[in-house]
Amino acid sequence: MKNEALAMVFSEVEKPFLPLSVNLPALATGEAIVEITYSTICTSDLHTFYGRREANFPSVLGHEMIGRMIDLPENGLTDYYGQTLKIGDLVTWSVYAHDHTGSMAQKGIPQKSVPLFKYGHEKMETNDVLSGGFATHCHLRKGTDIFKIPAGISSKAAAPLNCTHATIAGAIRLAGNLLEKNVLVLGAGMLGLSACAMSRYAGAKMVLVMDLDLQRVEIARQYGADEGLPAELALEETLKVIQPHGGIDVVIETSGSASAMEKSLDLLNIGGITVWVGAVYSDRNVNLNAEKVVRKILTIKGLHNYIPEDLSYAIKFLETTHSLYSFERLVGTEFKLTELDEAFNVANAFGKYRVGITPN
Repeated sequence: MKNEALAMVFSEVEKPFLPLSVNLPALATGEAIVEITYSTICTSDLHTFYGRREANFPSVLGHEMIGRMIDLPENGLTDYYGQTLKIGDLVTWSVYAHDHTGSMAQKGIPQKSVPLFKYGHEKMETNDVLSGGFATHCHLRKGTDIFKIPAGISSKAAAPLNCTHATIAGAIRLAGNLLEKNVLVLGAGMLGLSACAMSRYAGAKMVLVMDLDLQRVEIARQYGADEGLPAELALEETLKVIQPHGGIDVVIETSGSASAMEKSLDLLNIGGITVWVGAVYSDRNVNLNAEKVVRKILTIKGLHNYIPEDLSYAIKFLETTHSLYSFERLVGTEFKLTELDEAFNVANAFGKYRVGITPN
């Protein structure tokens, strides 16, 4: 086994990544080393790199990644289902490591555990470098939920599992039973396309999508959306479109736009539920009419990250639907790890759903 790894270090906002060679660490109980086979640039990576949200640096960014097991502890390691992991297994893992016996885990929100180790977000320490996806290897910490990737799923489709698809699986969980319900997805980026497809997978009667970019709206039709709406359409005109279909029972909001969140409340049927997942960076406050929420018996839920069960659901979703929805096509282009600066420029400038990185 090669004992050296290369990491691309994020040292400062909009500054070139710095290549750093390090030795692979010795393993403690519950840890593992993965050779990263593929990673993708998430929109939140762009927010961090371009200073749109606070972040730790120096650090190794990247949290959408998959890889093969190359080193396991002497006493072995099991995956989320209790199956023994072996050298060579192709895996994905939760975006964070946490104490499974801790108080937040017991409350059902382990993603808010203290302490929490988040891949692609941690400040780099002298002897603790391999914590993100933009490197040749990743050091999996104790408390990480690990999942084997089923055969037949391409690397391009699998890399976003532990972020995009798992987050949407969490939104579906919070929304409840979607059978015979009308779902409106706000935002047709990567999260939005996943939400369209997963809502259809969960049994939604009708899936509508709304975005400022009409080209993305049209693309969403290939991922489960029945009908698309321009985001700038006035409220009255939007209602005219959706009311003949029976209105909207569930909104999944992925854009992070305050105005979109406000609009969603006016579009919901009585008893409707809206789940907000896109607001992960600073924006203005949302203006809320409390009387409307009360009289219409509306429910607003927020989700940040997800629980391990959501990643399990996302994997089953992709295993079942990968031949129906071509998520690998959403990786617009790919670069070598050493070309990471160019990859970020392309991802930011051209609005690609995803840009792929081939570390090894």
